[in-house]
Amino acid sequence: MFDHCLARCPGISTCWNMLTLEARHAVPARVPRMLTHTVSVVIPVYRAGAALRSVVLELLEVARLFPVSPTVELRLDEVILVCDNPALTVEERNALARLEDLSPAVRTIWLARNFGQHPATAAGIVSTNSDWVVTMDEDGQHDPSRIPDMLRTAAKAGAPLVYAKPTNPPPHGALRNGASKTAKSLFRLLSGAQGGFHSFRLVEGSIARSACAYIGENVYLDVAMQWSCGPGVTCPMPMRAEDGHSSYRLRTLLSHFWRMVLSTGTRPLRLIAVGGVLVALLGVVVTGIVVWGRLSGAIPVPGWTSVMITQLLLMGGLFVSLAVVAEYVGFAVRNAIGKPLYVKSDHADSRVLWNLQAALRTPVVEERLPHASGRYA
Repeated sequence: MFDHCLARCPGISTCWNMLTLEARHAVPARVPRMLTHTVSVVIPVYRAGAALRSVVLELLEVARLFPVSPTVELRLDEVILVCDNPALTVEERNALARLEDLSPAVRTIWLARNFGQHPATAAGIVSTNSDWVVTMDEDGQHDPSRIPDMLRTAAKAGAPLVYAKPTNPPPHGALRNGASKTAKSLFRLLSGAQGGFHSFRLVEGSIARSACAYIGENVYLDVAMQWSCGPGVTCPMPMRAEDGHSSYRLRTLLSHFWRMVLSTGTRPLRLIAVGGVLVALLGVVVTGIVVWGRLSGAIPVPGWTSVMITQLLLMGGLFVSLAVVAEYVGFAVRNAIGKPLYVKSDHADSRVLWNLQAALRTPVVEERLPHASGRYA
């Protein structure tokens, strides 16, 4: 019947042909292609107090409001609580267990004894399965709503490791804040790391798991991360007030700092070697000055010149020998501290950092409308 009407009415036939032609040559529609990435949050637990419950509740709440971009969706996959304190009371253990009842995404890992914050964090990281891993403290200082900002920073810098950079001073005393600043400056000097580091981190999941799977017992976590990820970048953000007292004491902080210094690698030994060579060269220069002073009569005391020359040459040889020994010790240290020869990442098609960069760089994808026959152009 429809074909009969087209044959009897030329005007209708003409309109139908024009509509069919427009459908075939329609302007491509701009349809966004959504990229979904998952994130795991690792929280080392020592106190298991009210602050931790607030952090977990906030994470579960803001996980629905992770706005990265119109084409990138960030989904909270799991919250891993790593209990690093077997001396918790029954009430604290029950409170920690009740957090798992809040959501299937929350699960607890119980360590056999107190290993420390960094080993506990590494234990949580190797237990994740997500595209990205975020580490946070249990005291509520870190704002979960800032995680998308860190993800955008990673995409912009092309870096798989992002640290929070506090824009306000830490909520501690002047002495501790000054000591912390000095320790971080010394860490950057000894390790050659660029930028800062912080316990609020975002790391590409596959690389983070590789870094923590082979980390040595006394290796500082951020040193191992930079071995595998390269220099991290920072994302400025304010820190919130600490909910409760810090569990760190002076002895713990000193032990933490000493492990950081020792695990920086062979750079301190290289500094010793360079210092030895400089002292040896200085001895040669001073020897020349002493000889010239004796020949010119400026040093009239007999025997003093030969004694000084002998001491300077011996010290120069000693420091050169120390530099050679430092190089050999450095070679042994590099093999002992577990620095990996290489770290493999995901295939280019599935590398989450590169896919994120592509999604943020290309916000929409053009697709053609179907023909009247139902097939795409």
